[in-house]
Amino acid sequence: MLPEPAEWFSTWFDSPYYHRLYQSRDYAEAQEFLGRLLAHLHPKSGARLLDLACGKGRHARYLSEQGFEVTGVDLSPQSIGAARQFAHELLHFQVHDMRDPLPYGPFDLVLNLFTSFGYFQQEAENVVALRNAAAVVRPGGKLVIDFLNTEQAVRTLVAHETKTVDGTDFYLYRHFNNDFIVKEIRFRDDEGQEQCFEERVRALTQERFEEYFRMAGLRLAEVLGDYQLRPFDPATSPRMIFVLKK
Repeated sequence: MLPEPAEWFSTWFDSPYYHRLYQSRDYAEAQEFLGRLLAHLHPKSGARLLDLACGKGRHARYLSEQGFEVTGVDLSPQSIGAARQFAHELLHFQVHDMRDPLPYGPFDLVLNLFTSFGYFQQEAENVVALRNAAAVVRPGGKLVIDFLNTEQAVRTLVAHETKTVDGTDFYLYRHFNNDFIVKEIRFRDDEGQEQCFEERVRALTQERFEEYFRMAGLRLAEVLGDYQLRPFDPATSPRMIFVLKK
């Protein structure tokens, strides 16, 4: 019996080339967004926060600096290994797959940011992950899911582009396939070997998310449309930022 193929995120997120390709992401803009979001949600000083799919912990560190007790979890051992150098008494990092029940909590606020959802091949796994997140939200607490506006993303998909980062030419090919937005990433590694990775995000609509929320026992409080926290407009907003209450 053949072994199951590795899930794309379990290999790509641990690759040094993933971090090379995306090293120029605008973290200043991300921190401005987090600052606005905290002001909008106004969790109490000292509140317990969960950064679900925290990567290397840059945003969890920022949240901790704002006076919150923060736990960051991610399924990438390499990312959590990098994040743990910044851990302290009120900032913790753990390797964790969101499809598994969370042994941490409860939390006043759970954050799943920058399209860190919808990666799984089986749609039911999205609901399992959401239920696990909801289970660790304190009664009266909030959960925020920040996702791309898939209808706009599919409509404006750039089929091909090339990015050169630190001497590596990355060839990016995007298409829509079987309910997923797919990005194929091709490049030669530092040894000259050809490499190919994929990113796959399920094209979840607002209506599908709302169905998930009902199944997870969450109440949708509002939908924001961008990192300036303007109201969501399906035709023009780049993001769908769901604010949920338990």
